Amino acid sequence: MTERPDPAGARRRLAAAQTRLLAALLMGEPAPQGFDPARLRAQADALLAKRREVVARLRPDLAEAAGGQFQARFDSYARIHPRPAGGARADAEAYALAIGVEPTPAINLLNRLRRRA
Repeated sequence: MTERPDPAGARRRLAAAQTRLLAALLMGEPAPQGFDPARLRAQADALLAKRREVVARLRPDLAEAAGGQFQARFDSYARIHPRPAGGARADAEAYALAIGVEPTPAINLLNRLRRRA
């Protein structure tokens, strides 16, 4: 007698594997079985750098407020705070709130102009 395929079980296993992969990429968890830890770490570092660069571009005042420590400070924050569902602007605002930096009038104007575009 042949065993019947279990599509629901396959979907659950795939979802669990994807969750482990995302945790490794975004939260610094260990690499899932079958993945090269060094390559996964390199990709995770690239994703973090991209996130940091986008936040710095959207809110240059945050990078300026941190001086030469922006990269280290943002990376520490990002490793324990997943990017909000609201996207990059929400990410920048959440980081600003976490470090207690209020937007400058110029940043407020820039954000209003971006919303109109």
